[in-house]
Amino acid sequence: MSRKVTDKVVDNRGTRHVKTIIVGSGFAGLGLAIRLSEQGRGDFLVLERGSDVGGTWRDNTYPGAACDVPSHLYSYSFAPNPNWSRSFSKQGEIQSYIRGVAERANVLDRHIFDCDVTSIRWNNDDARWEIGSSKGDFTADTVVSAVGALCEPALPDIKGINDFTGEIFHSARWDHDVDLTGKRVAVIGTGASSIQIVPAIADKVASLDVYQRTAPWLLPRMDRPYLLPERLAFKHLPIVQRLSRSAIYAIRETQVVGLAKFPVLMKGFEAISRAKLQFEIRDPELRKKVTPNYRIGCKRMLISNEYYPALDRDNVDVVTDGIAEVKAGSIVTEDGTEREIDALIVATGFHVTDSPTYNVVVGKDGRTLAEVFDEGGQQGYKGSTIANFPNMFFLLGPNVGLGHTSMVFMIESQINYISDALATVDKLGLRTVEVREAAQRAYNVDLKKKMEKTVWNTGGCASWYMDKHGNNTTLWPDFTFEFRRLTKHFDVSAYDTTTAEADLKVVAAQ
Repeated sequence: MSRKVTDKVVDNRGTRHVKTIIVGSGFAGLGLAIRLSEQGRGDFLVLERGSDVGGTWRDNTYPGAACDVPSHLYSYSFAPNPNWSRSFSKQGEIQSYIRGVAERANVLDRHIFDCDVTSIRWNNDDARWEIGSSKGDFTADTVVSAVGALCEPALPDIKGINDFTGEIFHSARWDHDVDLTGKRVAVIGTGASSIQIVPAIADKVASLDVYQRTAPWLLPRMDRPYLLPERLAFKHLPIVQRLSRSAIYAIRETQVVGLAKFPVLMKGFEAISRAKLQFEIRDPELRKKVTPNYRIGCKRMLISNEYYPALDRDNVDVVTDGIAEVKAGSIVTEDGTEREIDALIVATGFHVTDSPTYNVVVGKDGRTLAEVFDEGGQQGYKGSTIANFPNMFFLLGPNVGLGHTSMVFMIESQINYISDALATVDKLGLRTVEVREAAQRAYNVDLKKKMEKTVWNTGGCASWYMDKHGNNTTLWPDFTFEFRRLTKHFDVSAYDTTTAEADLKVVAAQ
């Protein structure tokens, strides 16, 4: 019989209590929900501010949106999809896959959609979390934050941008009611979203100004539709798909040698990128504009076969002068040039190391997660727990991000760790678990040491990988199979714990 989300336990204050609350239902939150369901831990809820599962793949619907990791690897290992249409999937196909996985796993009835979480506060007396939301108040023994890094759009702080009277929207909040055909359009940003948007709209707009602060390094996109024999093999011979996934993983993992071990080896990728630039852009002045001036890899490497040719179009102009201000119908650059536009697309990325969601979580000493990060830097333990926040786990926490392969691999590693932690809590009768500050500190000392010789620290560039303290708190500086090893089991010895039995003895003594 289907479990209904209306089945609930309510305390005497009218607040609903569940054992575990997961915040967010992208790849990470949904994956953990499925694992808990499979383990028979049905006393959980997923609070999702959107109207469906999918996270970034639900929200980013801009023209040309697609993944830069091959389809067979960018999917759950426990839910292979033999029906991928091509080697690199587009947004709609990925979102359909995620939704289908959720439906087949029968976990949608444990979701509350359109639920904006406004506060998550630890109650020391009750040793539980109090959660406020647009759909009511909750309490939980454990909270898992599965709020992705790419969920809060970052808007540029540009003079006059709020005075623009034309169409304006962020790439992650694309307005599909706006027809850009025949319009003068500007795109601010040249990151992963922009390099997909620009080719998708260049042939329909009257003019397109691309405002570039930093030129990205581009590599070829080895994308193609799967042939019918391949799709039949994936469907009827599962081992073929497993072998394909393993091969993709192995090939991608070799990049770690250059990114994190011996950055000099990135010269090979740089040579490929320079050759691509030379071949795809005819105009030498434009080629000079879009040639990066930093070591390849220290910012995210992008893949596209269409971006450079789009920039080479007669109706597209790359603007490298800084923006001085935005007026009602134009953009003025620092050299005084004013360019009239009808629509403005902001493709300036996301709040990664300074997410507004950090202000929502209040730990045991009354400090918010934002305050903790502000004082000591964005640090965690195995990307999954943070001192001062007992009974709270993080999917895609500090230093879990990747620049070369599938985040789903890291997510599944963390799911292993968190699900084992919850099992350990039950087995040992624990009331609270909180990572020791000493364990967290030692872990981050080791991370920093590994990070010193990576391309991200030696490449001579600033990026959204870095926090305000100048530390790379976003990426994992080693092979992903090493992270899988570290998170295989929950190491309770690294945690301060309390037991319900001990609390009862204290009460009895009083």
